[in-house]
Parts: sequence; C-alpha cells; structure tokens
Amino acid sequence: MKDLEQIRSKRAFIIDMDGVIYHGNQILKGALEFVKWMEENGKSFIFLTNSSERSPVELSQKLARLGIEVDPEHFYTSAMATASFLATQRPGGSAYVIGEPGLIQALYDQGFTMNNVNPDYVVVGEGRGYSLESLERAVRMVEGGARLIGTNPDLNGPIEGGIIVPACGALVAPIELATGKKAYFVGKPNPLMMRHGLRRLNAQREETAIIGDRMDTDIQAGVETEIETVLVLSGVTRLEEVCHFPYQPRHILEGVFEIPG
Repeated sequence: MKDLEQIRSKRAFIIDMDGVIYHGNQILKGALEFVKWMEENGKSFIFLTNSSERSPVELSQKLARLGIEVDPEHFYTSAMATASFLATQRPGGSAYVIGEPGLIQALYDQGFTMNNVNPDYVVVGEGRGYSLESLERAVRMVEGGARLIGTNPDLNGPIEGGIIVPACGALVAPIELATGKKAYFVGKPNPLMMRHGLRRLNAQREETAIIGDRMDTDIQAGVETEIETVLVLSGVTRLEEVCHFPYQPRHILEGVFEIPG
C-alpha cells in the first residue's frame, strides 16, 4: 500500500523524528539521503516532534552529531506549540513545569513566568526531573485550580536497542487519576500542532504529506488535518497492528530510505 511517486510529488513534508530519522542516538537507514533528497528537490520540510525536551537549536545540533546538517528553523516541537497555545489562552500567565529546559524556554519565549505556588497552569512534558515530590506538588496545584496541560499524549516512545520508555501521557496519568481532572494535550494528534506546522511551511494541506511512525499520533493527525499520510515501520507501530485502527494511512513504507528516487 504505497505510491512512491505520489509521495515524491508533494511540495512540503511534515516529518516526525524519533522512530523516523533516529532511535535515541542511532540514525536510521536512509535518513541522511532522505534529507538530501528534499533539499536537492526544493521541498519545504519541517520536523514536527512531540518531544518537548529539546529546543530547535538542540535538535539541530543532535542531527548534526548524527551527520545531518539542518538549520534550527526546520524544527517545531510540542513545547513550542504548547507555549503558543497557552499564550493565546492567558497572555502573561504563569506555570508550574515538570519538564526539561526546552519546555521552560518555550514558555519564557511566550511571556510566561514560572510559578510553584499558585500557577495558572501545571504543564507536564518528558524529562528526568519527574519525581514523587514534583508529582505531589502538581496534584496540590491542580486541586487548587491550576489547569493541567500535557505537551503530548504519547504513552511511550522508542530509544536505541528497541527499548520502550514512558512518555508524557504516562507521566500525566497519575495526576489525572489523583485529581479526577483530565489534561489537555497540545501535541499530535491535536490539529493545533498540525496547523502550526502548515503555517511554518507556508503550505496547503493538499500539497503536504506527514511522515511518522505512530498510528495514534502522526497518522491520526494527518487524517484529521486531511493531508497525505505516510506510515514508516521503523518506529513504534508494527505492520500487524495497523489493521486494528479505525483509520488507515495512505502509504506504508519500511522507512524513509524508500522515498528518494
């Protein structure tokens, strides 16, 4: 179920990173050649990642360490989408953050302040700073009226060696269970994130494809935004799992190495 010429004809690409371009610190087959193909053929592209840990500069540097040179403006993260959304909801607001510097910086860039007493929002992303102490504090704040925000709904994600690690959705779940309050997730498959990506590409949905490794985020986001969907089997979703979803990708590839031609 693939039409490589139809994929290649698209002017713009929204591309997931983990499971598509790399696993952890291991580059995936054909990733460098795929990026070169996009550049040589004048394609517009943006790496749209549900990871909230790193800034665009840090993501650019990570790819450079893997041998792929891409400028920071080609990256858009769930942290940036979350900060942009919150700035429209409550300009100049405050947040208690469980997450890494990429998320905190994105909120600062949108005029938010950090507040561990009575914040407007509790914002949760991935990160090593997650602890029982931060969890208890988050629960108290949500009980006190702070709104609960997750950067993305992913329950897990892959790293090198095929290891699956907890992601934001799993980290938010204890707060939801303890408070009875449901988080609002900004990252994929939320169409908000996709619209941000399309605006940054200056592209129409008809001329764009999304390439991702997850049916429940990347492909669902593409279906709901009505853009061409390309599932690669180099990450989370396995081929035998695809039939269990009520929506289907337009194309299924082993990896991005199939696209250059």
